[in-house]
Amino acid sequence: MSQELEIEFKNMVSETTFKRLMDAFQLQPADFHIQHNHYFDTEDFLLKQAGCALRIREKNEAFELTLKEPATDGLLETNETLSRSEAEMLLAGGAFPDGAVKRALQYLITDLTKLKPFGTLSTKRAEVVYESGLLVFDHSFYLGCEDYEIEYEAAERQSGEETFNNFLKNYQIPLKQADNKVRRFYKEKLRQTAGDQ
Repeated sequence: MSQELEIEFKNMVSETTFKRLMDAFQLQPADFHIQHNHYFDTEDFLLKQAGCALRIREKNEAFELTLKEPATDGLLETNETLSRSEAEMLLAGGAFPDGAVKRALQYLITDLTKLKPFGTLSTKRAEVVYESGLLVFDHSFYLGCEDYEIEYEAAERQSGEETFNNFLKNYQIPLKQADNKVRRFYKEKLRQTAGDQ
């Protein structure tokens, strides 16, 4: 189990800009690794209403359960490694595994059996050390959509924001605020659900 403060800056980009940046940073398709985020919430979106997100990230045959909660500066992440069988059981609607994430969730939701998996967002990701942080190139696929995003993960907000803004300026990238992935997923899910009615 680990807890960490996540400070990151995001910007949506077009496919053309994404490919231009791949060239600038000499990234090849082989530099990208796929990860799957399986999201959970209650039917009435209690986690979303609390500004939280719960996911299992599947990457390189490993599974990590993460709860993200709003913090004073960024997001507080509670992470816990799951075995394949624990992850598969949770995705099949089985019992929630004991641990730090379960303990943190019980402050938010009294009945954890109400948590259900509601979809998967897959991302092809490449990472590059940049200045004093990490530049992340994400090409995501979900609910019939795909999008491109650049993230900058920093240890400290002020210098991180300055570095990221300079990066956008240097590469002539228009500022296009990015919702986090779970929010983009929710919006599309709600849009499609409304369209089905």
